[in-house]
Amino acid sequence: MPSPVLNVVVLAAGKGTRMRSNLPKVLHPVAQKPMVQHVLDTALLVGAKQLQLVYGHGAEQLQAHLAEFSEQHGVTWVEQAEQLGTGHAVQQTIPNISDNDTVLILYGDVPLTRPETLQNLLAAKANNALALLTVTLPDPTGYGRIVRDQQGVITGIVEHKDASAQERKITEVNTGMMAADGKALKRWLNQLNNNNVQGEYYLTDIVAMAAAEGVSIASSQPAEIAEVEGANNRVQLAALERAYQQRKAEELMIAGATLLDPARIDVRGEVSVGEDVVIDINVVLEGNVSIGDGAVIEPNCVIRDSQIAAGARIKANSVLEGASVGENAQVGPFARLRPGTKLGNAAAVGNFVEVKNTEFGAGAKAGHLTYLGDTQIGAGANIGAGTITCNYDGANKHKTEIGAGAFIGSNSSLVAPVRIGENATTGAGSVVTNNVADGELAVGRAKQRNISGWQRPTKKGAE
Repeated sequence: MPSPVLNVVVLAAGKGTRMRSNLPKVLHPVAQKPMVQHVLDTALLVGAKQLQLVYGHGAEQLQAHLAEFSEQHGVTWVEQAEQLGTGHAVQQTIPNISDNDTVLILYGDVPLTRPETLQNLLAAKANNALALLTVTLPDPTGYGRIVRDQQGVITGIVEHKDASAQERKITEVNTGMMAADGKALKRWLNQLNNNNVQGEYYLTDIVAMAAAEGVSIASSQPAEIAEVEGANNRVQLAALERAYQQRKAEELMIAGATLLDPARIDVRGEVSVGEDVVIDINVVLEGNVSIGDGAVIEPNCVIRDSQIAAGARIKANSVLEGASVGENAQVGPFARLRPGTKLGNAAAVGNFVEVKNTEFGAGAKAGHLTYLGDTQIGAGANIGAGTITCNYDGANKHKTEIGAGAFIGSNSSLVAPVRIGENATTGAGSVVTNNVADGELAVGRAKQRNISGWQRPTKKGAE
């Protein structure tokens, strides 16, 4: 017999009316990633060999958002044309389930389930035909209760509205997530009926079927309740966001970062930190970010897809995107590093400096009020306040080269393509259109005239 294949079914057909949105519920984001994408990514982490996505409302939007992922991982799209319950949704996947599969059923609006939790569920199922993920709640009102016999064996699930007074005292509830043998699951699904008030096919009914067959039903629980919580409205969505951010903050602190207020940091991607990193309040980390040992991130910074080396300091209110910051370099306050920026060791970019596709050599500095685009700056060069590299001619970008040790006077305009040599100087206020040789001084400004006897204009009608 071939080895079991993990076949993951993700239910994502609901409209999400209470979201009051044109966006399908499962596409609403947690940490800037759609909830359903979190679920699919986790499914891959636990070894899914087949992914089935059951869709209904918002099919075009869902397929557009997940097109790249679907193509890369071979997602099987399964339509649930009518929303007739969770059992009906899983019934639609029967043609894509083999008898030897292990089927893991997940929900597209439950994004915080950890891979470890699903691995534990699959381990519980290993020697059983069915395993349920349950959770114990302080207030189980509204949830289906897990019913066990005197030996603790699961015998069924009773919905809250159908539960007796005694059953309502049960605090262990159903999450809806389960793992089952493909052959048994198909048999149970084919026996489902909709003889209930809602006229729907309930997936939970298969638990009683399994118990009636004498099947041993295993169970496991998550480490925290947030792992099995979904979002039906924006209040619940915000709660999931906070739970996710709390988890990420704890991960950073365990890895060696000091967060001055763990409740005021947002992680929206994959972040790695070294030891003794300090991150102040209201910092947003997006995409792939790495922060080296001893680096400091001051308040109100946004850092996206960037690498910050050991000992660097990102001062308050700076924005970095696609940038690389060398050891002991400094950025800001109020600086903007755009994609392609590379700061060498001990380089510095200061107040209101914008940099794009530019490389700073070791110890090079641009302290104030400057734009540098498509520029190569040598080690130890100093860029004066108000300097602009004029890199765009209206059609094409051109490069500026500034040699090691060069001194660019304040308010210089460097019209690319142009090269400023090593240890060269440009006079303040110069417009430099030609290359400057090593060690030369370039002055390109109008000659000053002082006019004596000058009378200032007066306001008309003034006394």
